[in-house]
Amino acid sequence: MTAIDLNTPPQRSLAHKGRAIARTHPYAVAAGATFGALALSALINWRLAKKAEKDNPPAGRFLKVNGVRLHYVERGSGTPLVLLHGNGSMIDDFESSGLIDLAAENYRVIVFDRPGFGHSDRPRNIVWKPADQADLIARALRCLGVSHATVLGHSWGASVALALAIKYPDLVKGLVLASGYYYPSLRLDVVPLSAPAIPLIGDILRHTLSPIIGRMIWPLLMRKVFGPRSVPKKFEGFPKEMALRPSQIRASSIESALMVPDAFHLPGKYAKLKMPVAVIAGDKDRLIDIDAQSARLHRDIPQSTFHRFGGTGHMVHQTATAGVMAAIDQVGERGHLN
Repeated sequence: MTAIDLNTPPQRSLAHKGRAIARTHPYAVAAGATFGALALSALINWRLAKKAEKDNPPAGRFLKVNGVRLHYVERGSGTPLVLLHGNGSMIDDFESSGLIDLAAENYRVIVFDRPGFGHSDRPRNIVWKPADQADLIARALRCLGVSHATVLGHSWGASVALALAIKYPDLVKGLVLASGYYYPSLRLDVVPLSAPAIPLIGDILRHTLSPIIGRMIWPLLMRKVFGPRSVPKKFEGFPKEMALRPSQIRASSIESALMVPDAFHLPGKYAKLKMPVAVIAGDKDRLIDIDAQSARLHRDIPQSTFHRFGGTGHMVHQTATAGVMAAIDQVGERGHLN
């Protein structure tokens, strides 16, 4: 018959057993605790992502092109103007800048959430390099009855705009390239940014740690992309939580990984562009060396103009909106003459 010590409280007995297990199987306990913490963070991030989508419903319409559900906003009338946002961003960036409303006074403005950003899908069976996105945007514009347009691309969107102009020169009558990356260079910063794109490991990261890290470094990132200017008040409504969803982190990390490799394929084609081109950059850009990128592109495209905004960083459409609008008008007028 087993003796029972009635003087030992059950709680103490369980705690003693727990400590014994921890001493005997420390790695199993650590693995279990880690798995539990990751599972909890994944659940929290999933709920935050759903809440972000509920709090920020689609502002525009949807278009299904080759099985891809694209979200777009259309405003104004006149000559079509297409706006393509940068990596990690969405339509809301152009909306908060005031550029959409400003341009809609004279243009038919069409702004897309690029694949994987905002409310647009990003099927996994395609890598979605700039050329792939250019094909998708070209088909979408045909569906919208657009046969020619002025196209503005910001940052990674500039790579898509360039690919669109190279592949569909009859469609793109004028090109505005803002804060873009056009020539391969050593970019160590893309290595950590690309981690969530790694198969399996990246899937775990983007559902667990990446959104948490993203929230922690968001103020620092904003200071870098807007610097030396402060983040404008009009940008405060940008839906940060939409950008920190696991799905959008995946899209952003893949584009970070593609940035340098893709830059090897296009430079030899720049001089073949025949449409009017405006190259735009802030002279204090902290992300991109504008002399090695924008200024060089201007030299390689004979008919281009270079708009260098003083005291402005990477987000030129936010901090120099009127200047960007003037460049769009200039390109539009030249494209109309052609």
